[in-house]
Amino acid sequence: MTATSPATKAARQAQIAGILEHAQVRSQEELAMMLANRGVHVAQATLSRDLEELGAVRLRGAAGALVYALPSDPGGPGSWPGGVGGTGPEATVASAGPPARPGSRGGTAGHGGHAGQGGAAGEPAAFGALPRVAAELLVSAEASANLVVLRTPAGGAQLLASAIDHAEWRAVLGTVAGDDTVLVIARDPTGGEELAQKLLRQAERRA
Repeated sequence: MTATSPATKAARQAQIAGILEHAQVRSQEELAMMLANRGVHVAQATLSRDLEELGAVRLRGAAGALVYALPSDPGGPGSWPGGVGGTGPEATVASAGPPARPGSRGGTAGHGGHAGQGGAAGEPAAFGALPRVAAELLVSAEASANLVVLRTPAGGAQLLASAIDHAEWRAVLGTVAGDDTVLVIARDPTGGEELAQKLLRQAERRA
């Protein structure tokens, strides 16, 4: 499965950062057109706010024109989350998230899943803070067998994993969180794809 991005602020800003990393963008209008080509339609006011939150500045490019650029400090606005970035123009990056809580980047900070009573199709009766947290932090979801890999901005994985755990979702066996990556383990041996889609829907519910 190809990683799928929800229509959330985090995912939109990830697309913006990816474009600015690999393209010489001279204006917001040009950036809006590039986003539209990726299926992301955004108002100018929202785009301006996104650029400000990402810490984008205008610098003089090699051709002498002013172009947008992002800070490159690790973990800062516009920094690459592990495993999401790439070398091509379609690579996705994310803006900085909340500070990471204790736990190593490699995913050794584990969270136990809650068995909860759950609702139809293994979903809990109430998701608690999950829709709000996912809308803020979920950048992409990719599934394989009973595993789902979620990407977040730097430092956001622990918070997203905690929200999933506290949702007491019967379909979730447990989560493992690093810095910007959450591994979600589905109870169903082939339930990863369905679980990924449900997580994306939760994010878009509050996007």
